[in-house]
Amino acid sequence: MPAVHVPRLAYTFRVTAEHQPDRSADIKRYRSNLREEVDGAALYRLLARAENDPHLCAVYERLAESEDRHVELWERKLREAGAEVPSFRPSFRVKFIGWLARRLGTAAVSPIVTRMEVAATGMYDDQPEAVEANLPADERSHARLFREISSGNRASRAQVDIARIEGRHRAANGNALRAAVLGANDGLVSNLSLVMGVAGADPGRDVVLLSGIAGLLAGSLSMALGEWISVRSSTEALERQLAIEKEELENMPEEEEAELTLIYQAKGLSEADARATAKRIISNPEIALSTLAREELGMTEDDSGSAWVAAVTSFLTFSIGAILPVLPWLVFSGYAGVAASAAASGVGLFLVGTIITLYTGRSVLFSGMRMLGFGLAAAAITFGIGKLIGVSTGV
Repeated sequence: MPAVHVPRLAYTFRVTAEHQPDRSADIKRYRSNLREEVDGAALYRLLARAENDPHLCAVYERLAESEDRHVELWERKLREAGAEVPSFRPSFRVKFIGWLARRLGTAAVSPIVTRMEVAATGMYDDQPEAVEANLPADERSHARLFREISSGNRASRAQVDIARIEGRHRAANGNALRAAVLGANDGLVSNLSLVMGVAGADPGRDVVLLSGIAGLLAGSLSMALGEWISVRSSTEALERQLAIEKEELENMPEEEEAELTLIYQAKGLSEADARATAKRIISNPEIALSTLAREELGMTEDDSGSAWVAAVTSFLTFSIGAILPVLPWLVFSGYAGVAASAAASGVGLFLVGTIITLYTGRSVLFSGMRMLGFGLAAAAITFGIGKLIGVSTGV
């Protein structure tokens, strides 16, 4: 009997072993994840030791504790896969950043850490074990927090608790005026260069006029389309992020409250004040969603503008600048047209330069003459090139 059954048992064992799933790829991934999390926990503790601000020090310690939980997850996964758990030490990069933080302060290295965190936001998105443990949300939270820290936006309690949360005292930043001025400047300089380049070849007034109008339409349409796509893409990104935040707020309010607490600690509040502020926000779903979008994502309602308004505005501002070099050619031709076009464009360039002083604080004469000089220099270069082409082709 033993002679009959022993081969059958051996065969059964061999078949079972052959059909065991290959976990080598998973084990390699678990080890890589573990190494990253060990680095993360070590980095946060090094930053905590180098930080003089007790509020930020507490934030870094909390982040280190979060990474410790991630370390435990990957160690457990390795054991479940039957693999040995390696004893990883912090990498040289992490130690060097910690050394810099001790010598130069954490503010000097926070932009570096921010880039590292942003780069790591998607590392767990396609790993089912990580998704189940909510690690992708943790990584995004760390990136948002470090963006806040590296911005240097250290606010007082009154600023955080009243003005920012309740949405009062929104300041107009003048970006619309700035965009309009730059759009007109782009149209002016680009179409002046085009008109002068064609005029240099001396093909006749009709050709110069046609070229100028074509340049105006091509440029303004391109600007309008580019602005429409830009604003529409930003709006869609905002809507998607708001949907994610809303879902997280509904399903994990405690985690969102904890995240806001850390953010307000990073801004300079004590832990008690930060927690009270976060609790007050989370209690109102509408305020909570807008605040989370602003504080975590750096987005506001102002970021979601009308794509069509932006497109039409870009079209008009570019066209206003681009029409100036063209108008004189409706009346003049030859060198008279060149001179009149340069004069009309020169007035526009000087005017743009003076408006730019609203942002630079330089003198009107300096900014106006600088813009005039650069614009006319570009026109002179293209006119010369057109002249050479016209001579060589016999135009």
